[in-house]
Amino acid sequence: MKVYEGNAKENLANTAGGVGGIAMILAAGKGERMRPLTLTTPKPLLQAGGAPLIVHHIRKLRTAGFQELVINHAWLGTQIETELGNGSSIGLAIEYSRESSPLETAGGILQALPLLTSSDDEWFVVINGDIWCDFDLAQLTPPKHADALLVMTGNPDHNPAGDFCLRADGSVIESGPETLTFTGISLLNRRLFSELPPGARKLAPILRGAMNRGRVQGIRHTGHWMDIGTPERLRELDRMLKEGGG
Repeated sequence: MKVYEGNAKENLANTAGGVGGIAMILAAGKGERMRPLTLTTPKPLLQAGGAPLIVHHIRKLRTAGFQELVINHAWLGTQIETELGNGSSIGLAIEYSRESSPLETAGGILQALPLLTSSDDEWFVVINGDIWCDFDLAQLTPPKHADALLVMTGNPDHNPAGDFCLRADGSVIESGPETLTFTGISLLNRRLFSELPPGARKLAPILRGAMNRGRVQGIRHTGHWMDIGTPERLRELDRMLKEGGG
């Protein structure tokens, strides 16, 4: 298990004043577009700026006040557990949701729900493990009359058509005059998954259904965001972080 910053007691003390709560990092994909790098290393453990991608997320969660984290994994997942352990060295309590085969985004969340929610708190943050973003996670607060809050950003070259439309009133719909890209960062309520049977399924169709019911809100992020889907983008992020851009 690597020690990245300080000790658990000091790190948890540094979160005083944050938003608290629980988060999940999606880390179960095979990373096929990143081969050959991911033939022997799970994508969340690929390095950029001197630390694994997943550690950048954990640092931002800790800074925002989160103290509990769930990580799902499948492909080479034991390496993630060996690297991070129970989170004591990095200032978060980590639990793992192990998948014998990848369950996709929504399927993975559904399996992890018992670790994510309780009768006192039905909201949780979800972050795709293969992105990098300087969004302040402390901005994620439960919206009224909605089941999801999505962080949206401008469309990159590899996704020029965008994903969804963020309207002036903060609601998110499937399409409109201006579409934005979903960053892979969201605040979700367990109601989204309450009637789903176990099994592999994607999150996007579930979000679209909620949009059709008027139950999705959004925030626009104007800072840095990258989908680390190729070795070229990983190298680009590494250069940016080493030059002080993150």
